[in-house]
Amino acid sequence: MNQSRSKRNIHGILLLDKRLGVSSNRALQEVKRLFNANKAGHTGSLDPLATGLLPLCFGEATKVSGMMLDDNKRYQVTIQLGIKTDTGDLEGSIIATRPVLEYTIEDIEAILEKFTGEIDQIPPMYSALKQNGKKLYELAREGKTVERLARHITIFELKLLAVQKDTLEFEVYCSKGTYIRSLAEDIGEDLGCGATVKELRRLQAGQFHIEQAISLENLQELDEQQLLAALIAVDTPLQNLPAVHLNDQQAANTKQGQSSTLTQNFLGPVRMYHATEFLGLGEMRLDGKLAPKKLFNMND
Repeated sequence: MNQSRSKRNIHGILLLDKRLGVSSNRALQEVKRLFNANKAGHTGSLDPLATGLLPLCFGEATKVSGMMLDDNKRYQVTIQLGIKTDTGDLEGSIIATRPVLEYTIEDIEAILEKFTGEIDQIPPMYSALKQNGKKLYELAREGKTVERLARHITIFELKLLAVQKDTLEFEVYCSKGTYIRSLAEDIGEDLGCGATVKELRRLQAGQFHIEQAISLENLQELDEQQLLAALIAVDTPLQNLPAVHLNDQQAANTKQGQSSTLTQNFLGPVRMYHATEFLGLGEMRLDGKLAPKKLFNMND
């Protein structure tokens, strides 16, 4: 594609299979350049060491990115036993080593069982969480360690996949806000030898799966029409919300930010449509009125 063209408004979601060794922001900028897109953002970053599913939102789709951050995630992770690093993964510096003991499958599965369900987790120092206005990783880079409050998370599934002498591989399905690096370290502590993340791959984010994702390398082989065809519709992540279909007058009111009366027998958030056009998000109220909440304009 001609990269010298002026940027354009593109609306939709691209499911990227992020490669190893690049930040989520760099991966986003590479794809954004490929599309000559005006506006883009990602939903929940992956560390450079991590690969896999990274949904990228273009144009009006950036309005749903916040909702996608709340999605449950699934990962495949390999942890290195016997070492602890300052970052919780092999990108960091080793700060402790301990001998790896002999474990049975039953030993390991009993420990994984302890981390399944609702647990409290202390976030790692190398994270983007803020404390007193400063990101934790900025403090960590200054050599500072501060006390972090534990966060309530849920591990829905924790399945052992493979055991080697000094590595464990497992699959984890978890709620938002889960730090796999912290989980690896905690499992390592319970095993008595310490651990750090060696490999991490995101397999699922909400309704999206890695099988739907495409690599940058494959994207670069597509022509302009194929690139646009790779985008998923903006309203796809919102399919769990009920849809309301508006007539011409109601649609005109909605676009002006005005309420309309609808005969619907449900309350709460809804998707709004006029014919096949997705108008945005609204709320059905007790008085039978539909109030627009977040309007989308994909005609620009």
